[in-house]
Amino acid sequence: MAANGEKAPRAKVTVPTLLQAKHEGRRIAMITAYDATFAAIADDAGVDVLLVGDSVATVMQGERTTLPVSLDEMAYHTRIVAAARPKALIVGDLPFGSYQQGPTVGIESSVCLIKAGAECVKLEGGVTVAHIIEAISATDIPVMGHIGLTPQSYHRMGGNKIQGRQQGDQAGQRDRLLQDAHAVEQAGACAVVIEGVPADLASEITDKLSIPTIGIGAGPSCDGQVLVLHDVLGLSRRKLSFAKPYADLLTVSTNAIATYVEDVRNRTWPDAEHSFS
Repeated sequence: MAANGEKAPRAKVTVPTLLQAKHEGRRIAMITAYDATFAAIADDAGVDVLLVGDSVATVMQGERTTLPVSLDEMAYHTRIVAAARPKALIVGDLPFGSYQQGPTVGIESSVCLIKAGAECVKLEGGVTVAHIIEAISATDIPVMGHIGLTPQSYHRMGGNKIQGRQQGDQAGQRDRLLQDAHAVEQAGACAVVIEGVPADLASEITDKLSIPTIGIGAGPSCDGQVLVLHDVLGLSRRKLSFAKPYADLLTVSTNAIATYVEDVRNRTWPDAEHSFS
């Protein structure tokens, strides 16, 4: 608290803050944001990390998968989230096709998002992209990894399916995910998202890594959690078993707009109070 009794200004969350949080056992709260309005709301609520996710494709663009979103579109959404000047750390997703061709393209794409306002970039994969993480990290651009259910691997997985349930070292199997986690850490990632894996596997990975783990559909033992903003607010029509709506803004929004439509058709809007003389 400040000397006058007011709440002290919140310190800016940085990449080292995440590592400190893991060491102190303090959970990290991450949520997606795609524009300045919701970025400011989430930041005022105290989230640690704002993820400008490639989920913008499915959440806002109406796409079936995250695959169609472009780097230019991700840079645009990163820029308007950064315009809110949040205290939260801004992480920008590298979309499909912006790093798979190799380190040079990955670095160029990362530079694009950093120039747009990201303070860290995130990419999907483990062993197969470790050399790309290493190359980007070597340019002093922080990288967050993402293993387990990786939406950009939609076609390889045959859809978005839980990973790590079977033993083995093939892609998506338990031993391979342990290898992926280790490879991401050794390559220099500052943190790693673990998505769609059994809770006990996520717990084992979290215990073995020195960098923070951030789970989604990965149980309670990760160092942090992330959810999609629209799922948290109950704005999404999709129902996901690992997501919890903390409000029902879909109903609130629909009712509000329906009332507006009725007022317009009944000629009760605008009224005298909201008209000029």
